[in-house]
Amino acid sequence: MSLQQLLEILSDGEFHSGEQLGSQMGVSRSAVWKQLKKLQEIGVDHYSVKGRGYRVPGGLDLLCTQRLASHLSGKAAAELQTVELQLSTGSTNALALDGVSQGRKQGNLYLAECQTAGRGRRGRSWVSPFARNLYFSLSWTFTEGAAALEGLSLAVGLAISKGLENYGVQDVTLKWPNDLLHDRKKLAGVLLEMTGDASGVCQVVIGAGINVSMSDNDADRIDQPWTDVKRAMSIPASESADRNYLLAEILNELIPALQRFSVQGFEPFRENWMKRDAFLGQKVVLQTQNQQLQGVEQGVDEKGALQLKTEDGIQAFHGGELSLRLQQ
Repeated sequence: MSLQQLLEILSDGEFHSGEQLGSQMGVSRSAVWKQLKKLQEIGVDHYSVKGRGYRVPGGLDLLCTQRLASHLSGKAAAELQTVELQLSTGSTNALALDGVSQGRKQGNLYLAECQTAGRGRRGRSWVSPFARNLYFSLSWTFTEGAAALEGLSLAVGLAISKGLENYGVQDVTLKWPNDLLHDRKKLAGVLLEMTGDASGVCQVVIGAGINVSMSDNDADRIDQPWTDVKRAMSIPASESADRNYLLAEILNELIPALQRFSVQGFEPFRENWMKRDAFLGQKVVLQTQNQQLQGVEQGVDEKGALQLKTEDGIQAFHGGELSLRLQQ
C-alpha cells in the first residue's frame, strides 16, 4: 500500500469508509489509519464522519505523468528524457541538480506535489502547499558558457507566460528579471541555477513555481501581493484548474524556447518580452547591493539587461542581487 494509492482514491472528494479503503488497497484498517496520519503531515486536509468514512473536501487535482504526456506536443515530448514525480521533496531544483551530478544533464523534468524547502530569488522561501500549485525543474545543457546565458530567465518567463495564455490566463505581464504578474500581483516565479564549465559546456536547472489554486491559509505566509490561476481566470471555488494540462501547455512553449535560445540567444525574444513588460515607461526603484536608484524603466536591451533612465542617462543593469519595484 502506498500513500499515492490513498491520495488517488480520496482525490474524488467523496466519502470512503476505512473498510472500503482497506479493501481497495489490500491492507488492514490499521494500515489505512497510519497512511491517513501521513496525509496531515504533508498538508492534505481531510476529515471523517462516523458511519460515512473519510473525505478530502473539494478533492485533489493530482499530477499524473501519463496525463501530462497525453497533452504534450511532439516536439516537447521528444526532448524530455525522464519525468520524475515526487509527492514531497525539499525543492525540485535540488532534485534536478542532484540529477545533473549523476549524469542526467539534458531534458530531465522533476515535479513535486509539495516542497518543504521551496526557494525563490535572493534566498526567499517559496510557499509550496500540497497539490495546489505547480513546482517543477528542468535540466538543460548549453555549450557556449555562462556569458551566453544572459537573458535566459527572461526567455523562460516569456515562454511560461505564453503557456499560461494558451491555457486561458489572459494579460500576464513580466517583471524583470524573474517574475510573472497578473493585475500587478505575483503569479509565478523563475529560479535558474547553473553548474558545469562557466566558459564552456554547462548545465542550467530551470525552476518554476506557478500559483494555481492557493488557499487563504497558505496565503497568510506570503509577504507580497499575489494571485493564482483560478483567481486570474475567475474559476469558481467549487471547480479546479487542470494542472496536468496547464503544465503541458507551459512545457510546449518552454522547450522550443530553450532550443531557440541555445542557438540565437535572447535577441529574438526581446520584442515579445517588451510587449509584456509590467513596468515599461513607469517610474521605478531599483535596489542594488550598494545603492537605491530611481528612474524610468525603458525595457531591456538585446541581451536582456534592464534599461533604466536616470538623471545620468540610460544605464544598463544585468541580473543578480537586484530588486525592482514601482516608485510609490
